[in-house]
Amino acid sequence: MDLRIDGLCVTLNGQEIVRRLSLDVANGHVVGLVGPNGSGKSTALRCVYRALRPSSGTVWLGGGDLFALSLRESARTVAALTQESGSDLDFTVEEVVALGRTPHLRGNQPLSARERDLCRHAMERLDVAHLARRGVLELSGGERQRVLVARALVQEPRVLVLDEPTNHLDVRHQIELLSLLRGAGTTVLVVLHDLNLASAACDRIGVLSEGALVAAGTPAEVLTPPLIKEVFGVDAAVVPHPMTGDPQLLYTLLSPAPERGRR
Repeated sequence: MDLRIDGLCVTLNGQEIVRRLSLDVANGHVVGLVGPNGSGKSTALRCVYRALRPSSGTVWLGGGDLFALSLRESARTVAALTQESGSDLDFTVEEVVALGRTPHLRGNQPLSARERDLCRHAMERLDVAHLARRGVLELSGGERQRVLVARALVQEPRVLVLDEPTNHLDVRHQIELLSLLRGAGTTVLVVLHDLNLASAACDRIGVLSEGALVAAGTPAEVLTPPLIKEVFGVDAAVVPHPMTGDPQLLYTLLSPAPERGRR
């Protein structure tokens, strides 16, 4: 399903957080949002999974206005992994994953055999099947993050929205998760801070700065030394990955500022 963000503006407490953001995510593609802290990435995502209504502009899903859908229908269509995802209740892993089926169920309707298989398969894909009977509050941050991704997949969304999904994950699970997203065939909008992971995982990248989109295109088109310097304030060289050819950034460490009073 195509996702299109059209002229999105968000004003909170009199401050414009997102300014006329327009971005297309083609069906089955992975599009990343990158930018410095406070650039509006998470706020834009909140509009896509309906945690926040934009001040103006429209989010289109398959040509229809997202906010014209019922909450149940949009929950069946869009699944989200947010930075605040979690639970203070010590559900087991398999109970948390099964919650992904909630938009598809009526009342206390039990899971079907197919849905139980779907949950089991998602846990296996995210390497948490061995934790199925464990309470989520006992898990490490990385383990809990993988459980929440499994829950989102069980929802069987047509659009998947992820806010920093690699947080807390070790290198192996970062790579496995992003490889899964690339091969899922689902439309994905994802916020990533690691630009090299974004280059490897995304078909296209949108760069935000101070709430506005300053560049959008393929990783090779967007991840250039001048843009990195302009947006992030750091010097970087771009080299091709020796195995994949994806652009990869090599950063130059900033020299520490001299202490006052020292010569």
